Amino acid sequence: MKLVVLVYEDEETYRSADAEGRARYFRGHEAFAREAPGVGVTILACEALAGVAHARTVRHVGDATEVTDGPFAETTEQLGGFYLVEAPDVPTLEGLVRLLPETTHEIRECVEP
Repeated sequence: MKLVVLVYEDEETYRSADAEGRARYFRGHEAFAREAPGVGVTILACEALAGVAHARTVRHVGDATEVTDGPFAETTEQLGGFYLVEAPDVPTLEGLVRLLPETTHEIRECVEP
């Protein structure tokens, strides 16, 4: 089954982290990638995203379209990246996601159009 893991994080926490904090962050992502094949998970794509200062929101309201700087919602955590994976099931992926750094992760199943 095709799933996406959305990675939410507080940009300021990462920006203000010391060298060890940043190294711990990357070790989590490295562990995820290293262990994935062993549990039957294939990483199809993954990307870190530019910060919210670089985001643009396009919103359709009736016949009008609004474009604004930044994310539409005010939150303490921002979408910072994603993994698109092929996994045997959600519980397997949940176990693997536990290896990722101390951020928030949302797992969503992809649907075919």
